[in-house]
Amino acid sequence: MRRTLIALTLALSSSAFAQSQSAAQSLFDEGKWQEAAAAGAALNTSAGYALAAEATTAGAALVADSQKKALFGKAQDYAKKAISMDNTNPDAYFELARAQGRLAQFAGILQSLGLAGDMKKNLEQAIKLKPNMAGAYVALGLWNANLDAKGFAARAATGANRSQVVPNFEKAIALEPTVITHRVEYANALLLQGNKNGARAQLEKAVTFNAETYWEKRDLAIAQAMLAKLK
Repeated sequence: MRRTLIALTLALSSSAFAQSQSAAQSLFDEGKWQEAAAAGAALNTSAGYALAAEATTAGAALVADSQKKALFGKAQDYAKKAISMDNTNPDAYFELARAQGRLAQFAGILQSLGLAGDMKKNLEQAIKLKPNMAGAYVALGLWNANLDAKGFAARAATGANRSQVVPNFEKAIALEPTVITHRVEYANALLLQGNKNGARAQLEKAVTFNAETYWEKRDLAIAQAMLAKLK
């Protein structure tokens, strides 16, 4: 009888967590990033903190530039908390890498290169834990593209290589061919390499996909605007 009660308690607890995580995810999908971050963090779980990091990083795109750095720092803290609670959570490493990449845009040259190195390590760890994580390959493609564009010093310091841009993006596209943001980021990377035709091709694909969440609709609008400028 006691074992039955314990099993039932655990099942109910697991169900409640799933519902709570789902509720936080729904808030995020609706564009309510602040509420989603708060709800995710309140769960006090690795998955919850990873979602809080994702929501905070995404939300930073919607605020004034003066507020972005603090939000990226907050997202980084959430992701580190997620890792401390479960160091086998690939989403936690991915969100830490994503926050570091954004934070590097506001750092000095030496700090930004240090963040770039940490970002790559975290992306590689995410992929090690979850080899089919398309977003991590997108981030690696962008990592190589952005650092390659900064010149020889950045390439020498980080090991970035323009030959790794397309393979990483193609792997991501093969895993998730209809995700709009992957195509937009691929276009951005190709533009950094001066490949307007390739970028246009990716955007032409992107604008044909359905957008359901707030963020997908935002990505679709971005793709449409980019494509209009390239035509």
